[in-house]
Amino acid sequence: MPLYELFCVAIASAESAPLRDLVQSTSRLVLNHGGVVRNVQYWGKRTLPQRARRHQQYHTAGDYWLMQFDTNAPTLKVLNDRLRQDPRVVKWNTLKLGEKLRELVPPASSGGATPSQATMGGKSVDYLG
Repeated sequence: MPLYELFCVAIASAESAPLRDLVQSTSRLVLNHGGVVRNVQYWGKRTLPQRARRHQQYHTAGDYWLMQFDTNAPTLKVLNDRLRQDPRVVKWNTLKLGEKLRELVPPASSGGATPSQATMGGKSVDYLG
């Protein structure tokens, strides 16, 4: 299953319950369709870069949060449809991070520079010693 990252802006609220319910329902949808939620981060309440209209209301601030998850394409379509209809969501974007492990984790270098070396101007520089 591919790894995705969902970046979402929810309606700014003084209480945490609406945001918590939104994150739980989104996570539950992924889990119920056989996916795996890897990480959820709350980025805080921030001012939007520009006024956004969603569900016949204008918004100038929002609660930003991020979720990384593995799922299949049909579940991703259901998730996007659900977020589009949810009145608590102002904006969202889903990014595919990779499908195979080698796309997500860079391979170990054979030979070459060690972790304590870097290349500057074509020359190898030892920066720890």
